[in-house]
Amino acid sequence: MNVFPRTRSARLLGGLALVGASALVLAGCAGGGGDAAAPSASSDGGSGAVSTADGAFHVGTILPATGNLAFLGPPEVAGVKLAVQDIEAAGDAFPFSVELTERDSGDTTTDIATQSATELVDAGADVVIGAASSGVSFTFVDQLVNAGVVQISPANTSPDFTTYADDGYYWRTAPSDVLQGRVLGNLMVGDGAANVGIIYINDPYGIGLKDNATTAIEAAGGEVSVAVPYNPGDTVFTSQVDELLAAQPDAVAVIAFEETSSIIPQLVSTQGYAASKVYFVDGNLSNSYEFPAGTLQGAKGTLPGNPADTTFQSRLKEIDPALTDFSYAPESYDAVIVAALAAAQAKDDSGTAIRDNLQSVSEEGEKCTTFADCLALINEGTDIDYDGVSGPITFDENGDPTEAYIGIYQYGADNKYTLLNTEFGSLNE
Repeated sequence: MNVFPRTRSARLLGGLALVGASALVLAGCAGGGGDAAAPSASSDGGSGAVSTADGAFHVGTILPATGNLAFLGPPEVAGVKLAVQDIEAAGDAFPFSVELTERDSGDTTTDIATQSATELVDAGADVVIGAASSGVSFTFVDQLVNAGVVQISPANTSPDFTTYADDGYYWRTAPSDVLQGRVLGNLMVGDGAANVGIIYINDPYGIGLKDNATTAIEAAGGEVSVAVPYNPGDTVFTSQVDELLAAQPDAVAVIAFEETSSIIPQLVSTQGYAASKVYFVDGNLSNSYEFPAGTLQGAKGTLPGNPADTTFQSRLKEIDPALTDFSYAPESYDAVIVAALAAAQAKDDSGTAIRDNLQSVSEEGEKCTTFADCLALINEGTDIDYDGVSGPITFDENGDPTEAYIGIYQYGADNKYTLLNTEFGSLNE
């Protein structure tokens, strides 16, 4: 039982050793950036406002309405709104009023996200959900740290966040790509690929996933004969595809975002590479591609997270009837719920109080799976362990979920993907 809220003061000292141990076990979405550095007091670009307890649980979002991950925006936004709805349904049992302020993230070719972060800090947000892209999150994480605002990403998978100097304010409900990379690499080799090619976006997401997939492929006895980067904003991929195919790979991993709409026609339609030998990842696994029927038939992909079940999908469609894709909706929902539970346990809605209680409400207490049930236990003085719609969560001291599901999907002749199976993995074995 957790008698006192936990803080993550050991994060900066212990993170490197922790992730190193994880990498040995796992052999291992989504953004530039080099070495992670400690936030600078002059780097926030905002007003210097700090999240304080004011009786309002204020949720901000920085999610993609535009940019190369815009297809992920609708399910993530729906997940957030559904969580807010469930929190409000608790009435007076939740001791704070609830506010939601939505902003766009754009992508790494714009500065939309930094402007959004400034606006949310100035508006008094206590917790910000987003961004979807790891590269985008790196552009504003320091702003939120300096303002004492908790950031919880439902979709960042770059391993670089595990040891980032964020004073405990950065969290995520999606697992590091140490895990997705392992599943992707093992899937490709398990399907018979000995010689693998990779085309990847040259940012923290693409580099991290490429590196972890390569480690897994090599550990399984395969070889990555060619890995071809492209830069955010590129629109023509003829030279990259030519370089990729010159190595005559048995299988190709496409680690990309919306650029996939240009890569696949060049790879499959023009060059005649079999779609059944193509593998997608969370950054481009989508049902919204407008390709001729059969273009993607047989292609497979990986997506972190427990798939949204039919009941949860129905609830999401009540929020947004146009939804056809549910990627990262469960993680978005859980990000809001776990933050609200942390505030309720602290009896304090400030960013610092939420930060100091997030790990506690995710582990070791009495299991509960709905906001209403968890809140009732908190109000009785019971220590809780929230297991969400995305999985068990169970945060470690680095703000990473220690256990997660990775779904494996396959495209049919209609260019829509369906679930083949789900693998469960731990990052702390």
